Amino acid sequence: MSVLSAKTEQKVEETLVAGGMLTEEKLAEAKKLAEEKKEPLIGFLVKNKYITDEQLTKANATITKVPYVNLTAAKVDPDVLKLLPRDIAERYMAVPLGEMQHRLVVAMLDADNVQAVDFLSNRIGRPLKVYAASEAGIRQILKQYSAQLGTQMDEAFKKDLTQVGNETPEDIEKAAKANKGKADKAEKAGITIVQDSPISKALSAVLEFAAHNRASDVHIEPLEKEVKIRCRVDGVLREIMRLPKNTEPALISRIKILANLKIDEHRTPQDGGFTVMVDGKGIDLRIAIAPVVWGEQVVIRLLDKTGTSFKLEDMGYTGRALRTIRKGVQRPNGMILTSGPTGSGKSTSLYALIQEIKDDSINIVTLEDPVEYKMDGINQIQVNSEVGLTFATGLRSILRQDPDVVMVGEIRDKETAQLAVQAALTGHLVFSTLHTNSAAGILPRLLDMGVEPFLIASTVHTVIGQRLVRRIADDTKQPYKSSAPETEAIKATLGKYLPPSADKMPAYAKDLGYKSLPLSTESAYTLFKGTDSPETPGGFKGRMGLYEVFEISEAIQALIMKRATSTQIEQAAEAEGMINMRMDGYLKALDGKTTLAEVNRVAAEDNA
Repeated sequence: MSVLSAKTEQKVEETLVAGGMLTEEKLAEAKKLAEEKKEPLIGFLVKNKYITDEQLTKANATITKVPYVNLTAAKVDPDVLKLLPRDIAERYMAVPLGEMQHRLVVAMLDADNVQAVDFLSNRIGRPLKVYAASEAGIRQILKQYSAQLGTQMDEAFKKDLTQVGNETPEDIEKAAKANKGKADKAEKAGITIVQDSPISKALSAVLEFAAHNRASDVHIEPLEKEVKIRCRVDGVLREIMRLPKNTEPALISRIKILANLKIDEHRTPQDGGFTVMVDGKGIDLRIAIAPVVWGEQVVIRLLDKTGTSFKLEDMGYTGRALRTIRKGVQRPNGMILTSGPTGSGKSTSLYALIQEIKDDSINIVTLEDPVEYKMDGINQIQVNSEVGLTFATGLRSILRQDPDVVMVGEIRDKETAQLAVQAALTGHLVFSTLHTNSAAGILPRLLDMGVEPFLIASTVHTVIGQRLVRRIADDTKQPYKSSAPETEAIKATLGKYLPPSADKMPAYAKDLGYKSLPLSTESAYTLFKGTDSPETPGGFKGRMGLYEVFEISEAIQALIMKRATSTQIEQAAEAEGMINMRMDGYLKALDGKTTLAEVNRVAAEDNA
């Protein structure tokens, strides 16, 4: 909600109190705290849950004398949704609800905006009956547009299916050249897919569906008699549709053209990319095409340039891990390394570290393959092996550019590892990633690459291990008491980290980064689960990280010199206070952010 005038804010306060939504004592308390934090009062009330967004909307509607409607559980007929195009609905935060006396009933976030109401009325060609609704309610209805995307995709392919199957790669390429001017205009307007053919419409529908459902990847997989399309949502692949086999050549060729790849090359893998605009947001697409038995497989990775937070706290760093990282990035030199499997958020962690220290007084240079997120004030270099720009050659060049901080996207070989170590030895702070199963596994991995133990011990000062788990959807979260096996697992995993008594709880909680913790003596613990639905599969929505972070102490340096195993190093780190990934996950489960089953799925004891 926009900032209110002093007069309107006073009326909102009076309405909230008069309606019993807020007591005068709570209002006075909130005013004092908001003033101390220099935050607008109304925003502070909602943010700190003195009132809900629905209550604020209702109060504001009372003042403006606009009828109010609660849409948080409402369902709208798909035929009614068609009366107002999705892009218009999202732009004006207005959704159709039905018809009344030859008028279209519309709920709006800013219901007293006369200009917006007039525009919508003219756009639809009929008078409106306007209601006020909260942002959460409006977005709940907007999600129902997404539910129609599956139907849209089917229609896109079924419509003139013969034409789709008969479109040859040459036809598509010819059409693409003919439409180049149109495509350029579209790109400037924020639309990169020109929907002139059924195959273009179908591809656009697939990408929109993926974006609206927060998919990280789209997999187009050719089978013997059909084409399977799957989306990875919150780390889990699920099939969304199957297409006739005759659509495959045209679909693959269309993607190749958009990604500026060779459409006549079917024997070797190709990588490329392009950008699409969905709901006014730019989404970078990374395209990887590889030949398989029944054709060519395409994996499209979606990188939302606006929807990713690079704040360490938002990513799931807490307590000891957070303090260790912030201490590490303040050092003037040395190496900070992060590890984990593919897709575990390693690159995002590095961007978050850069965000922590980014300043005009320091020169930060990155070397990436690919550059996933473009950041202002950072010199980012894209690896290009075709012209000889590898991690190793790029790193040599970077060191001649007087950097203070160097980020190397991945250490893949001995040469890159040795150059990164040399950079750290010569006064640079170096961030990079390796593929290992745990934080402790980083150090033996560097030894395997041929880096001398004394160099590792003297340069690496902070290591991070991470995995991603699914978050419980907040709006479906339900508490329950842990079973006997779950209680036993919690006590066995967390052990000494749960407070033995209530008087010690605040100190334990503060140390681990939580507001409160249950006692170790409890017979059962409160856990949480979500409700399974099409919008929240398994009760989950979104992902967060599990982390283990430790400093290279003198004891661990001695182990490195002895070429100790990752198990020995991990035991030493835990003895010095490291919270491993499994422990971190169990703490987050007790805090209601995820489930024990989800933690066990990605951080089982043999993988921790």
